[in-house]
Amino acid sequence: MQREKIFHVIKPGVLTTFQDLGRTGYQKYGVPVSGAMDTFALQIANILVGNQRSLACLEVTLVGPHLEMTAPDPITVALTGAGLEPKINDKPIEMWKTFRMEKGDRLRFGKHQSGVRAYIAVAGGFDAPVFFGSQSTDVKSGFGRSLVNDDSIYGYPSKAKSGIGITNPPIYLKSVEVSVIEGPHTDFFTKQGLYNFFNSSHTINANSNRMGYRLKSEPITHENYTEMWSDAVPFGGIQVPSNGSPIILMADRQTTGGYPRIGTVISTDLPKIAQLVPQGEIRFTPITIEEAQRRAIQMEKYLFKLEKFKLN
Repeated sequence: MQREKIFHVIKPGVLTTFQDLGRTGYQKYGVPVSGAMDTFALQIANILVGNQRSLACLEVTLVGPHLEMTAPDPITVALTGAGLEPKINDKPIEMWKTFRMEKGDRLRFGKHQSGVRAYIAVAGGFDAPVFFGSQSTDVKSGFGRSLVNDDSIYGYPSKAKSGIGITNPPIYLKSVEVSVIEGPHTDFFTKQGLYNFFNSSHTINANSNRMGYRLKSEPITHENYTEMWSDAVPFGGIQVPSNGSPIILMADRQTTGGYPRIGTVISTDLPKIAQLVPQGEIRFTPITIEEAQRRAIQMEKYLFKLEKFKLN
């Protein structure tokens, strides 16, 4: 495939970055994983245009970019994730479905409707900087890059079918229930703290970001709070500092942390949180590891079937 300039960036949006499934294998060196906040939406976008699921997409946050297609031949594009009123040449286009763009066509976004992050995939994939085996952007660490005004986006456009979509895409709500595997530090919390965690509604603070979601809650109180030895922290781990306000660790989280963790959001529910708007509400419910694994296998089977059979 030949490298070509496929988009001219007229406006970059609030935060539009290249993201794939993250840089794995380097946390022991202090390198964050990063990657897509909503890995489900990213994988669907890639599958729809015929890419490998792990390829980088453009992750759009709340306010989308304004892009002009510059490649000489038509390209196939898919948009998944948050509903941000996408339009081609001011005509609305469907989400979760592939469409064609020709030279001179302009993709822009309108009003926010639901969710937080949308994903743009192009058949053939993007050409973006690679750091530690990943094209994911981590602004704080200086890996990858965000779009800027008058930017150029390059890729390797290939032929793919247009008009392909999925039925029953996710619906992003402003109040969600997510499942949590308890621990590993439940002994650090009082009975009242554990009760408040699982029986109260938690609100997303406006200062939440790709590193972590800070929650406003009934205090999650500790027995006798002491700092811990730092240990590895997972995507979805829920730390509780001494102030009793939980923090859900997200894609750009640090590699280790010293606050006690009350639980971890299961992988299949992380997209609900990634798409939850500021001031959105969360309720947590405990789940067994066996049930969490069953749901993860079920999601993987769905993605595999879509990739293997539906689009070939």
